[in-house]
Amino acid sequence: MIFTSQGRERFLDAVSGFETAVREQDADRSPQAFQELHRRYREADEHEIEQAAPRLAALLPAVPPGPRGVLAVVVGACVERGADPVPCAPHVFDGLAGTLADAATFCERWAATGGGDLPDPDAGDPEPGVVERTGWEAAQAWWTLPQWEMASVAMLQDRAVRTGLDTARRTELLRALSAVEECSGRPFKCLAYALLVLDDEPLVVVHRRSGTGYALRMHGIGDNFQLHTLLADVLVGGGHLPGRAPSAQEAAVCRDAPGQVPTTGSFNLVSPDGEWIWNEGTPSDIPVVDGVRLLVLDPPPYERGWPAGRFFPGMTGDLVLERVLDAEESARWAARCAPPRTPAG
Repeated sequence: MIFTSQGRERFLDAVSGFETAVREQDADRSPQAFQELHRRYREADEHEIEQAAPRLAALLPAVPPGPRGVLAVVVGACVERGADPVPCAPHVFDGLAGTLADAATFCERWAATGGGDLPDPDAGDPEPGVVERTGWEAAQAWWTLPQWEMASVAMLQDRAVRTGLDTARRTELLRALSAVEECSGRPFKCLAYALLVLDDEPLVVVHRRSGTGYALRMHGIGDNFQLHTLLADVLVGGGHLPGRAPSAQEAAVCRDAPGQVPTTGSFNLVSPDGEWIWNEGTPSDIPVVDGVRLLVLDPPPYERGWPAGRFFPGMTGDLVLERVLDAEESARWAARCAPPRTPAG
């Protein structure tokens, strides 16, 4: 579909109108301006979306807590349509941090005022009784946290955003998220996994049966299903280890190709202390030994299949073999590894 320059200008006019209403704290005009912005959003092309995204992200601190989450989703949608997430992400992460803190307060106050099942944020606006028990801002945080999750994951699918997120900030967000998950009993898996993604991360792999070792580097791998398939592609497909190699398509969908295809596991992933590392986890589960993540490959105890692909379809991933370790270095790493344990249950 082709839009006229006049239609595109009307979209940017809507952005300007919303900016003015928010900065002037015009409570009557702001909702109408946002509706006009939302209506014109569909008419914008990539160039207008790129201009609008950082302007809208910069407005997030000035928007009230309820509509702020909706605006964060719009910013995330702009990024998914091609806007640069780097200037948007700090505003989104600031909003996420505040929302997580207030959502934890909501859960604590809910428990302190009688407990019971937490209300479902998808079931309409907070009822007056909920607000009376927890306070308005805390209730708004609980109600809008799924929106902040969507917006934050949109930012984190970009490698420049992830590598630009300093360790202290990432740790702060993970701790705040863990506190909400613990007190609510509700997982926010997409957000947690996105915050745990590793980039430019060295990995040493020891193949126990052959005694060989490999130095690799991980980028943008969302879960251990994806890692497992890429390990098989690089090490079995690369001719270094025996076993089943994934097809070219199975490997491609774990890097940057769209879709999913069935695959079968080639290994059992084991930590240096002998504990199994489950495919359902993330590469961050692999322990660090002497400054490097160390993984052991054992034969699969049973055949297991899954859809090869990426946990985050918009996030490209890769696993690169940097070198094959010599026998002496492989033996040194293998000496740090305990025999495998049988998992409980």
